[in-house]
Amino acid sequence: MVAKPAGPTSHDVVDIVRRALGTDRVGHLGTLDPFAEGLLVVVVGRATRLTTFASGWRKAYEGVMRLGTVTTTDDGTGAVVRQSEAWRTLGRDRIEAALQAFRGSITQRPPAHSAVHVDGERAYRRARRGETVTLAARPVEIDQLELEAFTPPDLRFRATVGGGTYLRSLARDVGEALECGAHLAELKRTAVGPFRLEEARRPEDVTVGDLKAAGVLVRDLPARALGGEERDAVVHGRPLPAVGEDARVALFAADGELVAVGEREGEWLRPRVVVAE
Repeated sequence: MVAKPAGPTSHDVVDIVRRALGTDRVGHLGTLDPFAEGLLVVVVGRATRLTTFASGWRKAYEGVMRLGTVTTTDDGTGAVVRQSEAWRTLGRDRIEAALQAFRGSITQRPPAHSAVHVDGERAYRRARRGETVTLAARPVEIDQLELEAFTPPDLRFRATVGGGTYLRSLARDVGEALECGAHLAELKRTAVGPFRLEEARRPEDVTVGDLKAAGVLVRDLPARALGGEERDAVVHGRPLPAVGEDARVALFAADGELVAVGEREGEWLRPRVVVAE
């Protein structure tokens, strides 16, 4: 876990961790925009094969929506598209009512300046060339969205969201609901799944001793303990007789080491993602 400062990209941070650990095999569990700061969970070595199993983890944020200014990127780094003074008439009750409409299961249109693929190309590349990019709305989950403070024109909030949710889009849409426009001015990620920002280290200070067991990435899967011979079979890609009805199972050695994730095929459990040597 690393604490990303505002400024560098998530890829920049991963490069710093690579150098700190002396390995090229480093990834992360979800990009933070360059202007944003906070928790970036990095994965190292064979654990990079497991990121898909943590893709649904909830992420928590604190941030500021600045009312009255719409930008090309839906954050403070973009060019101003339009401005409005309508925020001056807003009160806390009106803002609370607007936020209420965005809690729960909603559909959300990703920002034009995002990494979503459009005909095989990242949307932000097209947007930077001046092309009009309108992405399809998609379902997202917003578990928590609370107003922390309103110091006009800034709306400070706290949110907990599911995978694939864009906080820039949320700020844009809240601004539209309030009929004054808005963009995301500040953002800090405070949690990802079981991990918290206060436990994170600076990217350049990460050591091998900071790494956690890969098994935490499959904490949401049912687990099965393996005997010695079963472990050897799984490491070499051989299937085991299935036990129970679970479609996917995290397979652990007797010492608690994650060996693999198995996938059921009929009466067999086949190793699909092997992480143990």
